Amino acid sequence: MTKVWAHRGASGYYPENTMSSFEEAVKQKADGIELDVHLSKDGYLVVCHDETLNRTTNGKGFIKQYDLYELKQLDAGSWFDKRFKGEKIPLLEEAIDLVKRSNMELNIEIKAGSIFYPGIEEKVLKMIDKYGVRNKVIISSFDHYSLVKIKNIDKDIKTGILYTEALYKPINYMKTTGANALHPNYITLTKDVVEEAHSLGIDINTYTVNIEEHIRLIKSMNVNAIITNYPDIAKAILAE
Repeated sequence: MTKVWAHRGASGYYPENTMSSFEEAVKQKADGIELDVHLSKDGYLVVCHDETLNRTTNGKGFIKQYDLYELKQLDAGSWFDKRFKGEKIPLLEEAIDLVKRSNMELNIEIKAGSIFYPGIEEKVLKMIDKYGVRNKVIISSFDHYSLVKIKNIDKDIKTGILYTEALYKPINYMKTTGANALHPNYITLTKDVVEEAHSLGIDINTYTVNIEEHIRLIKSMNVNAIITNYPDIAKAILAE
């Protein structure tokens, strides 16, 4: 049965990567939440997609230039709609607590590669274990070096390789990283890749599927999870 993971929460309806967006995903009965993490100047794991504050807050500059107190003063909701004025940038800890209470799955994307966050992998793993949710978590990243580092620290944690363009023999490549799952852009998916992955016990969790006809197409491939901004729509289509 294909699951639905809310992309940055129910981000089609609420400002992405905020607690209101995550809470809405719970209300829409998403099976899981996908979110993104960075490190603040003082070493806190904060949830935001971009490495800069410009697009989704009233702040400017890189997240890594600000400490947690400063980040928490910012408005992370008004850019989406004035109704959400006062929304804050969440801590990863806040999101994990919500997910644990809701018995949901959690896809943590480590935002690394263009920005280097020393020790972010260790911090994420410690936070997962602090809340005892490792059986509900998968860590993904476009920085596959980061995923290899994760596996070198903790071989039992689940990881998924994110990629945008079509990879040649993606399963062969995935094995070189020690990852457990493929997290492809849905437009790169083929039935053959999905079937091969499933024959080997490899999960396919694909992003970001928002258009109804595309959700139906991906549904027919029997992927493990659809990552979408509209979990309610995806849930309804999968139930048809």
